[in-house]
Amino acid sequence: MLSGGKDSTALALYMKDKYPEIEMEYLFTDTHKELKETYEYLTKIEAYIGKPVIRISSEKGERGFDHFLKMFNNFLPSPNARWCTKELKIKPFERYVGDEPVSLYIGIRADEKRDGYISTKNNILPIFPFKEDGITREDVMRILDESGVGMPGYYEWRSRSGCSFCFYQRRSEWVRLKQYHPDLFEEAKKYEINDEGYTWSQIESLEELEKPARMREILENEAKRIAQAEARRKPQTLAQLFTGDLGDDDEDLGGCLICHL
Repeated sequence: MLSGGKDSTALALYMKDKYPEIEMEYLFTDTHKELKETYEYLTKIEAYIGKPVIRISSEKGERGFDHFLKMFNNFLPSPNARWCTKELKIKPFERYVGDEPVSLYIGIRADEKRDGYISTKNNILPIFPFKEDGITREDVMRILDESGVGMPGYYEWRSRSGCSFCFYQRRSEWVRLKQYHPDLFEEAKKYEINDEGYTWSQIESLEELEKPARMREILENEAKRIAQAEARRKPQTLAQLFTGDLGDDDEDLGGCLICHL
């Protein structure tokens, strides 16, 4: 399973090079709401592995995000109601797999303490090559660099893969979305129903976020957050080691592993 992120991509390259005897099939669950950088990255991956990345989606896009949004009464997905992951990622994948025995290779690294997506279907066996072989983040970066595939283009301004309007992205990334893809920002804004509180962020609507003064404030806070993170790497006191104000209080929400790996 490829998400368009660095770890799943590195795993695809790693499996091709180290385990060429395994007949791998590469899948991408396409929500049709991805960034163009993601599609460009998939093309680079295909060139390296020498076979197509199979795009699977909910009824070939005929029942995509907009369809399910109506089903959920225009209630936008959120960290507490991640219907998008279930309907647009997990269900299409499990429907594609069917009931035959399948080995699912997952790009969780050896230096991570998480398990990733584990299917409830008994015929899907999860395998973690990076954990088994001791592959860390540093190794992942080396694999991407040495292959020539490199990092996804969106990493220039965004920290994760996923839909253009993913609710897990930081507010600074919403600002960058407006700067890099103003059309996608406008599309995301149209999904919000401000009067009913149906907004991507629980703190503010995109209409409020895009005000020039607010965007400047968000980017300044992000620069401060980065500086604090750098300082924490070289702590001078115990207080600096264990504390740190990141400013906005919903900035570290995590993410759906099947989307962002």
